[in-house]
Amino acid sequence: MSDPDLSTLTVRPTSADDCERLEAFITPFVEQGRILPRTTEELRGLMQHGYLAEVAGDIVGFAALEVYSAKMGEIRSLSVAEDFRGKGVGRALVEACLARARERNVFEVMVITSEDGFFQRCGFDYTLPGEKRALFYQTREKP
Repeated sequence: MSDPDLSTLTVRPTSADDCERLEAFITPFVEQGRILPRTTEELRGLMQHGYLAEVAGDIVGFAALEVYSAKMGEIRSLSVAEDFRGKGVGRALVEACLARARERNVFEVMVITSEDGFFQRCGFDYTLPGEKRALFYQTREKP
């Protein structure tokens, strides 16, 4: 298979008109357990600070910044189509989310992921200055 043509790659904020196409795009990622399932209402909430990567009008990636407070935000639901992985699409989406965090003066951005190497290459680390770490506790069994 040849490399996909990225000459028309654009990253743009999501709009309400994107919801149906975005739901269809993320469904395989949910089915594979790569991202959490979202109701349409939850997805619309994420889309307020979401970004689409498109090539020739087709969605090839998505990510959203969920802002919890002036101190903390989280990159959520990063998804990149298989043929476009390793081509800079994910990094472009992460950079768009981080730019939004800076615009909103969000102090720290976190991510919960199974792709930690990717996020480390984007500048994320396991600890914050002062050796602060995030710890998690799951309150329910996996579905």
